[in-house]
Amino acid sequence: MSNTLEIKASDFKKTEIGQILKSWEVKGIMDCCSEVFLGLTTKVDYVESGGIPLIRAKDINKGYLSFTEARCISVEQHRELTKYRQAQRGDVLITKSGTLGICAIVDTDKEFSIYESIIVLKPKQDEVLPHFLLWLMRSGATQKRLLGERVGSTVGHLNLTDFRCLQVPIPPLNEQNKIAEILSSVDEAIASTQAVIDQTRKVKQGLLQQLLTRGIGHTRFKKSAIGRIPEEWTVKLLQNLATIQTGLAKGKKIQGDSTKLPYLRVANVQDGYLDLSEIKMIEIAPKDIDRYSLKPGDLLLTEGGDLDKLGRGDIWQGQIKVCLHQNHIFAVRPNPNVLLPEFLAAQTGSSYGKEYFLNCGKQTTNLASINSTQLKNFPIILPPINEQKEIIKVLNSIRSNELTVVQELESLQKLKRGLMQDLLTGRVRVGVTP
Repeated sequence: MSNTLEIKASDFKKTEIGQILKSWEVKGIMDCCSEVFLGLTTKVDYVESGGIPLIRAKDINKGYLSFTEARCISVEQHRELTKYRQAQRGDVLITKSGTLGICAIVDTDKEFSIYESIIVLKPKQDEVLPHFLLWLMRSGATQKRLLGERVGSTVGHLNLTDFRCLQVPIPPLNEQNKIAEILSSVDEAIASTQAVIDQTRKVKQGLLQQLLTRGIGHTRFKKSAIGRIPEEWTVKLLQNLATIQTGLAKGKKIQGDSTKLPYLRVANVQDGYLDLSEIKMIEIAPKDIDRYSLKPGDLLLTEGGDLDKLGRGDIWQGQIKVCLHQNHIFAVRPNPNVLLPEFLAAQTGSSYGKEYFLNCGKQTTNLASINSTQLKNFPIILPPINEQKEIIKVLNSIRSNELTVVQELESLQKLKRGLMQDLLTGRVRVGVTP
């Protein structure tokens, strides 16, 4: 990063929140904001049309305010309930329940209400700039002070009284502006890269749907239990084509000798790729190692969690010599003589596969899970092996482009994490014009 200033140990001072730059100040959140308040705690009545959106914690999607799925209340009720307090452009929102500590900035003049699952911060702009406050709330240090071990949890609540006692490091305004500009530019690059990935996946899904229903070069078709397929194809249950291995539960008591080995968690198994940037260890009895070990060609599928995690996965290529898997991940080991792992992965990742998992999965508000019996009963579209290979070859051309962009996204996300750690602690200081 260009235009940075050299930092020496003597440039820092000791404070109640740790070492910060001498030119920075420690301030209470209530000194930086004119108001810090909860959204509506009163019972509301929803309307079907013509109302005002009510933003809940789930409407702060990946750090952005989203109106896509927001429910509405009447204009009259909105105006009555928010006549004294209303979120406006430049305010920072932070979730206090659901997934805790997710932050977004209000970047619209659209009128809307805020539900009680969100805390609203109105920054005093002569003390802290709105976009800097957003990044400050997202920083690891702030989240740790605020939420402790509950960061990213789907249970618990953030206490408003505790929040109002939060102490934060505040640089001069010109430095705040520069830090916010740098982090926002990386965020924009991440958003653009994600848009490319989304478009690539949309094209891939369309092609995949065509290949799974029409194959390559077929002119004769038949009806099947899952719809129209080429005449030479069959449909069989997954349990007749593969073995399904369940994973190792954490915290299991071990009698006698034990050893520690690497294992895969849900966080490692993404939609169409494996994220092996952080591999954790788990204790296991030597006699159980083979039972829970992965083998090259295993298709890893997540058991559930958030709806976007249900049945997502990719193929294990043996990247780690001996590696186990958690009980929330299935290892599906197909018989390669009749079903290729890559072709199975294409089906589970298709809209057909995702629809199957959602339809049979046990669902709550926005969570779902599948069990091994439901996975075993997944109807597999089964072309001859040679045609499976041809279909895989077509899909791999798109997959290669997708993985390149995914790797670019991961690099940007890593850069962002590093910059947040350096810039928001003062360990790297940007050059600013006084």
